[in-house]
Amino acid sequence: MASFFLRSRISHRASRFASRIPLCIAHPASRNLYSGSRTSNLISSAALFLLLTLPVPAEAHLVNTGLGPFYDGVSHLFIAPEDLLVVLALGLLAGLGGPQHGRVVLFSLTGAWIAGGLVGLTHTREIAFPLGTMVSFVVAGALVALDRKLPLAAILAFSTLLGLLHGWLNGTAMIANNSGWLGLVGVSASVFVLAALLAAFVVWLQSAWARIGVRVAGSWIVAIGLLMVGWTVRMK
Repeated sequence: MASFFLRSRISHRASRFASRIPLCIAHPASRNLYSGSRTSNLISSAALFLLLTLPVPAEAHLVNTGLGPFYDGVSHLFIAPEDLLVVLALGLLAGLGGPQHGRVVLFSLTGAWIAGGLVGLTHTREIAFPLGTMVSFVVAGALVALDRKLPLAAILAFSTLLGLLHGWLNGTAMIANNSGWLGLVGVSASVFVLAALLAAFVVWLQSAWARIGVRVAGSWIVAIGLLMVGWTVRMK
């Protein structure tokens, strides 16, 4: 009787111990398969990122107003969201920084836009750089939303870089549409006027709630940019 009771206790403890052991253990081959699939996903993501970051030839997208190359360039800024949003974001950012930041952004952005456009005029066809233009105004909009006052040297470098990028792409569009330097002058004039008006308006705002409204506008620019990035990835 005692031996029967002892055997039953041992059997009960053994069954409890066995219940704690996992029922299935991953086979080394399955772990290799998982690692391989994860590696392939990383490679695919990297390839997609490189595809989006490379400038590629594009079809001309300038509007023909019928009023001549200058007015075609003027209207271009307001029908190209990737250009309009970066000017809006930089104008808001300059205004938040104060009058000195506003002057720096105004002249550096316009001057760099013209310089980049002159380089773009040397091309024979339009170049598209979708991810670069989207990231540019997403970053600028994020700085507006965060209300970060950058040092003058940083805001000068930032606005100059964005002006060169967008001006270069605009220049390739102008030559592809036979608008030439007059079209570049038109779009640069629009950039100057819009950035000046925005920066002056934001500098004029004094109340805290108004600055919060400007920051909300920056967050909307970021949201639009992220939606455009998602749409571009989906189209690819």
